[in-house]
Amino acid sequence: MLRERLTARIVLLDSEDRLLLMRGRLPDAPYGPDFWFTVGGGLEPGESLQAAALREAYEETGLTDLVLGPVVWLDETILRDGDLEPRHFRQRYILARTSGGALSRAGWQALEHQLVDEMRWWTLDELRTTSDTVYPIGLAELLADVLAGRIAPEPLVIRTLEGPVRPVPRVMPAS
Repeated sequence: MLRERLTARIVLLDSEDRLLLMRGRLPDAPYGPDFWFTVGGGLEPGESLQAAALREAYEETGLTDLVLGPVVWLDETILRDGDLEPRHFRQRYILARTSGGALSRAGWQALEHQLVDEMRWWTLDELRTTSDTVYPIGLAELLADVLAGRIAPEPLVIRTLEGPVRPVPRVMPAS
């Protein structure tokens, strides 16, 4: 049976509604193709999802002014962790806001320095038109709903162990 890894992923938006993403590779494919993904990481024993989100955001960006919102999406997948053992990742995507500022890699672990090449803020239009690989699949569609204020009362399941949920789950506007 695979060990689970509960992960806090942060949908981190700045004051201009840009999303912060990191570009890197997986530990089991350090020379493999790169892709963009949200800031975040695993929960420490006894740590809440919110505490993990704040800690991970600080470690990976140096930003200290995050205001956390709701968990907007859930997904799960099988990936190899830093020790290269397969894990059942159960990811929770938490909406967060920041005023922005200079990004810092000072809190990065050695593996992050090896596997992550850059961080940058993305506009929704840039996400819609990029040919780069971006995770989660459907991020531009999902983010458009969040930016429009269409947030479900319960987090949307966007990926199961069988793969991405397609079409992207939608929150219908209130009538």
